Amino acid sequence: MNKIQILSPRLANQIAAGEVVERPASVIKELVENSIDAGAKQLDIEIENGGSKLIRIRDDGGGIAKDDLPLALSRHATSKIINLDDLEAVATLGFRGEALASISSVARLKLTSNDGSEETAWCVQAEGRDMAAHLTPAGHPRGTSVEVRDLFFNTPARRKFLRTEKTEYSRIEDILKRLALSRFELGFSLKNNGRVVHSWRPADSQAEQERRVAQICGPTFMENSVHVDIERSGLRLWGWVALPTFSRSQADLQHFFVNGRAIRDKLVSHAIKQAYQDVLYHGRHPAFVLYLELDAANVDVNVHPTKHEVRFRDSRLVHDFLFRSLHKALADVRPASEDQAERVYAVQDVTLENISSQASLGLGVKTHFESPASHVSEASQNYFAQAQDVGSGAATEVEHSLHALSEQQQDLPPLGYAIAQLKGIYILAENEHGLIVVDMHAAHERITYERLKAQQEQQKIQSQPLLVPQSIAVSEKEAGYAEERADIFSRLGFDIERAGPESLLIRQLPVMLNRSHVEQLVRDVLSDLIEFGSSQRIENNINDILSTMACHGSVRANRKLTIPEMNALLRDMEITERSGQCNHGRPTWSQLDLVQLDKLFMRGQ
Repeated sequence: MNKIQILSPRLANQIAAGEVVERPASVIKELVENSIDAGAKQLDIEIENGGSKLIRIRDDGGGIAKDDLPLALSRHATSKIINLDDLEAVATLGFRGEALASISSVARLKLTSNDGSEETAWCVQAEGRDMAAHLTPAGHPRGTSVEVRDLFFNTPARRKFLRTEKTEYSRIEDILKRLALSRFELGFSLKNNGRVVHSWRPADSQAEQERRVAQICGPTFMENSVHVDIERSGLRLWGWVALPTFSRSQADLQHFFVNGRAIRDKLVSHAIKQAYQDVLYHGRHPAFVLYLELDAANVDVNVHPTKHEVRFRDSRLVHDFLFRSLHKALADVRPASEDQAERVYAVQDVTLENISSQASLGLGVKTHFESPASHVSEASQNYFAQAQDVGSGAATEVEHSLHALSEQQQDLPPLGYAIAQLKGIYILAENEHGLIVVDMHAAHERITYERLKAQQEQQKIQSQPLLVPQSIAVSEKEAGYAEERADIFSRLGFDIERAGPESLLIRQLPVMLNRSHVEQLVRDVLSDLIEFGSSQRIENNINDILSTMACHGSVRANRKLTIPEMNALLRDMEITERSGQCNHGRPTWSQLDLVQLDKLFMRGQ
C-alpha cells in the first residue's frame, strides 16, 4: 500500500473547514458575503442556541439556477472568478469557492434558491456524512435561503471548542454589525431564538448613515467624531474618526474597510496610529469607522484564508495617504472654522491693540533656533508682564469693548469671552451655548508647542557634523534600505552613508537629537521603512523635545491672569491646530450647555 494517499472529498472539505468555519459567526460571515455578492438588498438572519443549532439566512438577490445548485456545494466552485485576470482584480467579497462545501462537510445544510428562470424554486440538501446532494422542488420567492443545522454534529472534537451560547451570540452580533457598517445601502435584520434583536434599514443619505453608525457604535461615538472625505491619487478615504478625547482603553471600536471588505492590516493600523501620535493620551486607542476605496487591481485580497488581510500594490502610497489625510483632519478640529478664524483674528486685533503689541500668548519671532526654550519662557513672561502693567483701568476698558463688540455680532466667538479664573487653574468663559471651562496650562502648552513646530519647519532642521563618524552594524537588507532612502534621513538632518555590505556611518545628525540614542533611533526608522515604507520616528523624537520645551515655557498653574490675557488665550485656541488636546492628549477645554446646567440644578423638573 502506498504511503501517500489522496484524501477523500469529505476529509479534504473538513480540513478546509478548519480554515473557513471556525465557529457560527464565521459561517454567517461567509453566507452573508455570498448574499451581498448575489446583489441582495435585504438580508434576514435567524439563529438558535448561539448558531450551533440553527443558522438561517434569507436574501432577495439574484438566486441560483437549478442546474447550478448541486455545483454550488462542490469544493472550489464559484461564479465569481474564471481566470487569473479575475483573481488579480477581485471585486467581490467571496471568490475562493470553499464556503458552502466546507460548511456542508461539518453541518446539515439546506440551500433553496429561485433565480426567476423557472416556475418554482429548487432545494438542495447535503449532510456531512456522504456529501451527496439531493435536489427537490420548493416554494421560495426570488432570492436564496441557506439553512445550517447542527454545526459540527459529525466532528465532536471541534464542537467542544465552541463557547457558551452568550459568547457565540456576541461574536455573531459583532460580525453582523461589521457587515452592516460595510454596506449602508443594504437592509439587515437579526432574530435570536425567535426574537428580533436588530433591524437596520438601508441608509442612503449621510444622516441615515450616521444614524446606523450611532446604532452600531453608540451615539456617543457619533457625538464625538468628525466626518472625513478625502480623495487623491486614485485613493478615496471617507468615514468618521473620533476626537482624541474619545479614546478607548482597548482597540475595540476600530472598523476599517477596503472596497467594502472589513480588514485588519498592520500597515493601516500603523498609519492611523501615527496620525493620532500628537494628540492621543498614552496607552489609549483611537476609535474610527473608515472606508478606503481604490482600484481593485491595486489591492490583493487573496493573502489570508479568512480574507481578513490584504496586500496593497503600493503600500507606501497608501500609508502616506492615510497618515496625511487623518493627520490633517485631526489638526483641523478646533473651536473655529476658517471663516470664524478670520473673524477671531479681527476681534483680537481690535480688542488687544491697547494692551500689547504682541497679539497673543506665547512666542515671539526668533532668529535662531539653538536655544528655543529660553525664547519660550521669555516671550511668555514678557507678554504677561506687559499685559499686567497696563493696569485695571485699561483692563476694564477692554472688557467694555469686548461686551460692546459681542453685542454687535450675531454670534459670539466659539469659545466666547472670559468671565473669571478659578483657583488659578481654569478659565471660565461664556459663549452662545453656555459655559466654557479651559485648562489654561494645557491650552497654552498646545499653542506654544504648535508654534515651536511651525518655526522648526520654517527654519528647517539644524544639523551638526560629528567629529568622529558613528559606525552602526546592520543587516545587508537594512543597509540597502538606508542607501535607497537616504533622502528621508537627509531631509530630517541626518547624513548617513553605507560603509560596507552590513555597516553604516552617521556623519551628521540634528542638533536637537545630539543626546538621544541615535543608533537605536536609526534602527527603528529602518525597521519602519522595511515594514511600512515610511517612518515618523525622527519627527516624533524631535516633537517630544519640542513638547517638553513647550511645557516648560507655558503659563503655570496658580498664575493669576487678567481678563485680556484670558481672552487672548481663548482667541489663540480658536486658531491653533489640535487645540482641543494638550501635548499629552488630555482635553484642554470642555463645554457645559444650558441643558446640562439646568439638569444640574433640576430646573424644569
